[in-house]
Amino acid sequence: MKNLTMLTDLYQLTMMQGYLMNGYRDKEAVFDVFFRNLPFKGGYVLAAGLEQVVEYIENLSFGEEDLAYLRTLNLFTEDFIEELRTFRFTGDIDAIPEGTPVFPFEPLIRVKGRIMETQLLETAILNLVNFESLIATKASRVVTAAHGGPVMEFGLRRAQGPDAGVLGARAAFIGGCRSTSNILAGKRFGIPVSGTQAHSWIQCFPSELEAFRAYARAFPDKCLLLVDTYNVLASGVPNAIKVGLELEAKGHHFQGIRLDSGDLTYLSKAARRMLDEAGLKSAIIVASNDLDEETIFAIKAQGAAINAWGVGTSLITSKDSPSLGGVYKLAAEGERDVFHPRLKVSENISKITNPGIKKVVRFYDRAGKAMADLIALENEVFEEGKPLTIFDPIQTWKRKTLKNFRTRELLIPIFRGGKRVYDLPKLKDVQSYAKTELDTFWDEVKRLTNPHSYIVDLSTDLFELKQQLLLTIHQDIKSNNQQGVEQDVD
Repeated sequence: MKNLTMLTDLYQLTMMQGYLMNGYRDKEAVFDVFFRNLPFKGGYVLAAGLEQVVEYIENLSFGEEDLAYLRTLNLFTEDFIEELRTFRFTGDIDAIPEGTPVFPFEPLIRVKGRIMETQLLETAILNLVNFESLIATKASRVVTAAHGGPVMEFGLRRAQGPDAGVLGARAAFIGGCRSTSNILAGKRFGIPVSGTQAHSWIQCFPSELEAFRAYARAFPDKCLLLVDTYNVLASGVPNAIKVGLELEAKGHHFQGIRLDSGDLTYLSKAARRMLDEAGLKSAIIVASNDLDEETIFAIKAQGAAINAWGVGTSLITSKDSPSLGGVYKLAAEGERDVFHPRLKVSENISKITNPGIKKVVRFYDRAGKAMADLIALENEVFEEGKPLTIFDPIQTWKRKTLKNFRTRELLIPIFRGGKRVYDLPKLKDVQSYAKTELDTFWDEVKRLTNPHSYIVDLSTDLFELKQQLLLTIHQDIKSNNQQGVEQDVD
């Protein structure tokens, strides 16, 4: 992975210099990465991008060309430039593993260390985690709609640039896609690659039949033919059948056909009948053409005879929900590992942060199904044999008593003292883990439209700490206003 140290916003560097000039060089801070709203009006998000965050941290250093450029901005002192020359991350990072279903306000990543270091990490971490988590989630929804039919990611040509195309293919694989058309993603991440031919191949030959035969000669055991260049049922499918039977007669296996336009439900049913009547019952039908999870769900509901799906633009661009909106907020500050909880206040309730050093605890019933998540303070303990009553932090009368549960803490150590202590899993293992984790949630939570809201509450200790800090801030503002000092509390 290329060095992304300079992939940051200017204000990260100006704040870092400000900390240095004001004697805060060794002040420590804890930041949380979380999002506030679920995309797609869905029920969950799949965490992704951690591997790229790890690589970013391990390559974090300013080169001489970087320092020379920063000097040209006429903003930074030589003392600060010299500080950057030896800059390395020396703090701690905990994170929820890639492929884990996560929910609003849960810390996906917790960064602890010198504020000079932790401040810089904000932009790049959000850039990596927001995008990959969004695409992994979109892919998971598409795969859910396909209900067992393989989904191939075909979006590279429509992605917003090369990085989005490559990392988007990686995220889509985490979300459950079987393969990608993207050769670079296949090479870099070991993702299976797939693809056949374009309409231009068919058009380059004197006839559709000759084009099909030419492709069959080149790839006799990987022959899947695009049948909608001229007329699907009058030309494309009959010609594909001829070539398929010729291949089968020579001892090869005819793979099938791809539909890329028209009424996919009607055409697939008709094509299936034609293939079966010709004796090509094992030939598959692949569909593409601006598909997304809603379209696939509707087509399947109408009884389409489609075996696999190629999904491009809507997946790689997350067309209906273009951003996740993850944020990086200060939760505590201090010195020498003694931290004080910090809170951001806003008149928008959803923007009031949760203070302190926190963890996320997932509660499971004895059948292994997820019951609820609790955002709690780091040192809290929940006894598995003891009933626990939790409550909604906004509508506090909504309560639920958990019994006969087992618990799991989702945040795990990634870096300690700047050194990685986490072995990055293989991508195929991340994909398998994501599927296993999603299976622990009821189908109602994974429903594509109007999903059941999964419970995510604050622990009693965290809730009380938050209320106490809110009251203290309110009293301080009231006291200052009485002294004629105006305050902006948002």
